[in-house]
Amino acid sequence: MNKEIYFAGGCFWGVEKYFSLIKGVVSTGVGYANGNTENPTYRQVCTGDTGFVEAVKVTYNSAEIKLEELLYLFFEIIDPTSLNKQGNDVGSQYRSGIYYLEEGDREKILTFIEKMQLHFETPIVTEVLPLKNFYPAEDYHRAYLDKNPNGYCHIGPIHFKRASEYGKE
Repeated sequence: MNKEIYFAGGCFWGVEKYFSLIKGVVSTGVGYANGNTENPTYRQVCTGDTGFVEAVKVTYNSAEIKLEELLYLFFEIIDPTSLNKQGNDVGSQYRSGIYYLEEGDREKILTFIEKMQLHFETPIVTEVLPLKNFYPAEDYHRAYLDKNPNGYCHIGPIHFKRASEYGKE
């Protein structure tokens, strides 16, 4: 059964590429989530005035990969204790977040974060909210790192390798 979850972890180019490589992920899409205007542009989102976050829609086959596994993999590529910053990306549009559609996912996410907090000295600031809205990003952002292999990414190549091998052992 296909399900959806939305992840924000800095620039969405690398987050999209990373999740697209994972076995059980059916599709990914970049866009802007949980803001306060309609149909925002990248330029508007970058002002920090729209409330939007760069996010990746992840559609996955729950028979092949569980939400908890996706959460674990997400935490492999972010610093969940960093507020409004991932790598060189700074601003509220780069905050880390997990946005869910199904209320049942909320408990799973919060339980996961509670367990992960044991591994960090500072508080986890990754927001967990229901998805309020999501607008697809402009075409040039989609599969950006596939089209521009040398493009900027705060996620290291070792993570892409691990993602491509996950679940294929």
